[in-house]
Amino acid sequence: MDLHSTYPGIADLKEKAQRRLPKFVWDYLDSGTGAENGKARNRQALDQIGFLPRILKGPMHFDLTTRFLDRNYPLPFGVAPVGMSGLVWQGAEQALAQSAAQAGIPYVLSTVASQSPEDMAPHIGPEAWFQLYPPKDPEIRQDLLNRVRQAGFSTLVLTVDVPTASRRERQTRSGLTHPPRLTPRLLAQIAQRPAWATAMARGSRPRMRTLDKYISGQDNLPPTAHIGYLLRASPDMEYVTWLRDHWEGPLIIKGVLRAEDADPLQRAGVDALWVSTHGGRQFDGAPGALDRVPEIRAATDLPVIFDSGVEGGLDILRALALGADFVMLGRAFHYGLAALGASGPDHVIDILKSDMEANMGQLGAQSLRDLPAPMALRPLAPP
Repeated sequence: MDLHSTYPGIADLKEKAQRRLPKFVWDYLDSGTGAENGKARNRQALDQIGFLPRILKGPMHFDLTTRFLDRNYPLPFGVAPVGMSGLVWQGAEQALAQSAAQAGIPYVLSTVASQSPEDMAPHIGPEAWFQLYPPKDPEIRQDLLNRVRQAGFSTLVLTVDVPTASRRERQTRSGLTHPPRLTPRLLAQIAQRPAWATAMARGSRPRMRTLDKYISGQDNLPPTAHIGYLLRASPDMEYVTWLRDHWEGPLIIKGVLRAEDADPLQRAGVDALWVSTHGGRQFDGAPGALDRVPEIRAATDLPVIFDSGVEGGLDILRALALGADFVMLGRAFHYGLAALGASGPDHVIDILKSDMEANMGQLGAQSLRDLPAPMALRPLAPP
């Protein structure tokens, strides 16, 4: 089957994913928090950035390589961390890591993934990163860093924009708890999605394996919280300094929205800033993440990563043109998994690459360094 004929865009994978996933899994993956206005703002911020096409550029050959954190990457994007990926599809983390390794792009494993760093060691490439939800206990913190390093992860990503559990009302209404409990309501939803049920039956029930070593038997949590919240601290600059002293590789801070935070983090020795609103999953009153990129870019010499709302190659070009050095996608790769199984991530990479090249052709840009200055577009009228 020609996947590009059947699923030419991320939107096609998203539609197929929704048809294959039980409602409680779909709502876990796709929902934001509150009224989900923050999620909508991410999309609006991207849609309001455009370019003036260029003409008469003759034959074009595209170069999508980029240099980031003193490394050369064949593509300017990677796989963002998503907690409990294994709930979306059995073997999700392995499939994502293997696809990223084959493409030579970063894959980021979440602290609350359904696989541990040790589980992932045989599947990761040299560009495997680990996203850290900050443990309070110094001994647990040091032990976790040791495990991550020994498993082969090269880069540490500290998430700082989740000081408390978000409510995620749509996820709560769907009936999902942590850990998932197979209530009659959820079983009825599963019965309507046989492809997902068959895939999940091949393995054990998803759980946060990284944390098994530190905690067990703690099940009485709010429905949108999970066991990680019992370990987690709300980090401060002292915490960042401790990590910088105890982690030998690149250290990235994820969840930066204020330009005023850039200078203290740069002086603390971090290696990159990650502009993100957690995909609209944490705070419904946040602006679109892309709106914050130019100001943060102007405030620091550090490399800048962007995520939140990216749905195609044009979105990646928009972020790069506004000052991002690298772009990460979470939901898009998981739509691919849910739609196509283990082959989904490869197809997502193909879609993004093809879409970038098609749009670069319109812009007369043969490399990412040739992108023209972006321009503001008028908001689209509501349908």
